[in-house]
Amino acid sequence: MSPSFTPARTRGFLRAAAAALALSSVLLTTGCGSSDETDGDGKATAAAPADFPVTVDNCGVRTTYDEPPSRVVTIHQHPAELMLALGLKDRMVGTAFPDSAVLPELKKDYEAIPELAEREPSFETVLDAEPDFVYGGYGSAFDEKEGRSREAFADAGIDTYLNREYCGKKKVTMRDTYDEIRTIGTVFGVPDRADRLVTDLRSRVGKATAAVEGESQVPVFVYDSGDKSAFTAGGKSLGTELIRLAGGENVFADLDDVFGDVSWEQVVERKPEVIAIYDYAGAGSVEEKKKYLLSQPALADVPAVRNKRFVVLPLTATLVGIRSAYAVEDLARGLHPESFR
Repeated sequence: MSPSFTPARTRGFLRAAAAALALSSVLLTTGCGSSDETDGDGKATAAAPADFPVTVDNCGVRTTYDEPPSRVVTIHQHPAELMLALGLKDRMVGTAFPDSAVLPELKKDYEAIPELAEREPSFETVLDAEPDFVYGGYGSAFDEKEGRSREAFADAGIDTYLNREYCGKKKVTMRDTYDEIRTIGTVFGVPDRADRLVTDLRSRVGKATAAVEGESQVPVFVYDSGDKSAFTAGGKSLGTELIRLAGGENVFADLDDVFGDVSWEQVVERKPEVIAIYDYAGAGSVEEKKKYLLSQPALADVPAVRNKRFVVLPLTATLVGIRSAYAVEDLARGLHPESFR
């Protein structure tokens, strides 16, 4: 089987559609006459408020919370893992669309929450869970054509939040991850937990980058999927920053998008020494992808293929969520194994 089925192309389309939205920041305000200002990326410049009401402007949808949400449905895996990492299991009444294996330390809690659907659940299925808050990971969580628009949920009295990666700001960085965590922590009244989590993730990234400091950058090609052409991570993707932090260089960092198609001839020309394979359901297994790459005569002289140097990353590790910090260490170990012996 050739790994040509590419749900990631849908992600790319959704990213492009999201870019048509007006850029929006996260505005956090508190009651009692006080407020927290934010910068253009939505990062609070003062401590996140623990008091309510709290107002959040998310992807152009402004919501005021008089109290923290108490019944939450997450659509897509990375919002669910972020919620669990903040200790919010007791607020979760449903998950949907797991992309890959859940982090081991979160697995027990994740499996205790009802899974509403293998992919995005129907509007009616979400309503049956009686949530007061729906947290979507990809833009498809709130697909208007499928009847799941944010307006439809609002009409049903349900608040919604969309991962900031889909708010229209094309370039994605680790700062988006940290800001996302702090915003969700504020909405749920646990800003201290959010700050501790951000500190932990920053420390994890810092240790990995320190381990490879001074090493030469390794050329990396990201293989998401595709056979006639390669669907890869461009310069505006979080993956590009993760590779850089890990002591590498995305050979398609000049691709002016988050994801895009490139020719196999271009891959050969750029001579990557390592191939990072994105692993997720529906696009062929990792073994199928490796088999495909190793079987192509045109790729035989590509250093990464010739030396069989592959690093596997769960798709969830390349998104705005807690996994991205873990991905830096995994990449660093794959690119510079001698630095971790």
